[in-house]
Amino acid sequence: MANLKQLAKLAARLLLPFTDPSRALHAIAALPWFLSSSLAYARRSEENIPLIDLYPQLADRRDAAGKLDTHYFYQDIWAAAKVHESGCAEHVDIGSRVDGFVAHCACFTCVSYVDLRELRLDLPNVRPVQGTILRLPFADRAVRSLSSLHVVEHIGLGRYGDPLDPGGSGKAMAELCRVLAPGGNLYFSVPIGRERVCFNAHRVVSPRTILAAFRDLEWVSFAAIGDDRRFATPASPDDYVSADYACGLFHLRRPS
Repeated sequence: MANLKQLAKLAARLLLPFTDPSRALHAIAALPWFLSSSLAYARRSEENIPLIDLYPQLADRRDAAGKLDTHYFYQDIWAAAKVHESGCAEHVDIGSRVDGFVAHCACFTCVSYVDLRELRLDLPNVRPVQGTILRLPFADRAVRSLSSLHVVEHIGLGRYGDPLDPGGSGKAMAELCRVLAPGGNLYFSVPIGRERVCFNAHRVVSPRTILAAFRDLEWVSFAAIGDDRRFATPASPDDYVSADYACGLFHLRRPS
């Protein structure tokens, strides 16, 4: 007899395919296929498959291979390759994707990972550090290899438990600049294009605003993922000023 917890999990699994409006119609259309497939499988198999264990996947067979979020996929590879090329023995990351960029870097260097929320992770090459990008736990000009990918656009909107602050993104960029050491590298990404606040998800920032915020640093290189989801490297920041929701990848360095 299934208990209430199992029934709740089953209900969640059954409803999940229909909760995404962009996929709900495909899920409904796939129901006859799912039912006929499950009956056909049961006839061919000696396994006993209780109804409580059903887990319908109704759209995967029509999805493209290797479905991915292009912003995170390209930025994580771009930044990890930069860190690897630098040969640094230690790297500091502020709030980037743990199961992407941080995991990539942990394969070849030690990463101190700073986030407002607690990270429970048992991995020798990753050292969780609880802190805020508005007051980083590092001395002035102390960090030689630093990154923050797809993070600053959220600061000040309260989405992740941080205080509301319309100037949050600017303060976060100033703090990254404060801790970067002479000769140190900063790998930074943010949504770029027509400037606006999409409360409380994120901001979109002009690439010119980013370069102005980091005016004390040298511009090493720029790459981008455009509205067409294509990765461009090298690229020109001016080509993305009017973008809707592109991603700018900035490699900056403090002069020695």
